[in-house]
Amino acid sequence: MEITTILGYVLVVFTIIFGMTFGATGFDFGAIGNFINIPSVFITIGGTFFVLLASFPFKTFKNIPKHLKMVIQKDKKDPYEYVEILTELSKEARRKGLLALEDKANEFEDQFLKESVLLIVDAIEPDKLRDWFDQKLSYIEMRNEEDRKFYDMGATLGPAFGMIGTLIGLVNMLANMSLDGGASTLGADMSVALITTLYGSILANCIFMPISTKLQIIQEREVLFKELIIEGVICIKEGENPKYIKEKLLNFLNENEIAKAMGAEGADGKEGKKAKGKAKTKVKAKVKEGNA
Repeated sequence: MEITTILGYVLVVFTIIFGMTFGATGFDFGAIGNFINIPSVFITIGGTFFVLLASFPFKTFKNIPKHLKMVIQKDKKDPYEYVEILTELSKEARRKGLLALEDKANEFEDQFLKESVLLIVDAIEPDKLRDWFDQKLSYIEMRNEEDRKFYDMGATLGPAFGMIGTLIGLVNMLANMSLDGGASTLGADMSVALITTLYGSILANCIFMPISTKLQIIQEREVLFKELIIEGVICIKEGENPKYIKEKLLNFLNENEIAKAMGAEGADGKEGKKAKGKAKTKVKAKVKEGNA
């Protein structure tokens, strides 16, 4: 589970409740009732949802649970593991030829890695392979952008319907003002009118925008993994030296990932050897199982 996401939302809720309840005399949790108004909730949340429903196909709404799962779950993929797998595949291809990779490709859990390795087994020129991969990546990025459009539009609609609710409340407030009531009900009516703006801001800044930003980070990292795989399989297809392939693929890793990987490789202590052995066992189990 991604602890930063959970921690962020918990702190956001705490901050909002703190602002609602803390006053000059201390905490007054009864003040939360001042911020609850059912018609305002319906105008803001209902209006935003209904416009999204009119703007996107129903399959987009079916993807919401998947997106929330992506946001909450921690990314367990290790980029260095992919570097090791592709390096082992390049060594195997040099020893036995590209056809030897076909059986191993069917063992991979990563569907993109499996498809990519199977493609280089066929007699397809590297340039044509790269064009095919570029086209596939462009479609993946296009679908990712469409997913984020849903949440970006939600972040825009929330404050907009908050303002619509405020205008409705102000119109009703002015229409109900009379000489009999005077200004005694003005404060209460004004607070109700402004609540929809609060709801819209919370909807945009605390729900839609964080999900969109997190999705963008996750999807960009996923594309980076795919680019690493593409570069690796193209190099294998071209018959590049395994050591050169490994060094080239390490360019896709950030400094922390490289330092962690190199630390596992070069450590002489007990923990270092344990980490190194665990990583190699994990890679070899995926790559060399077909030799048995």
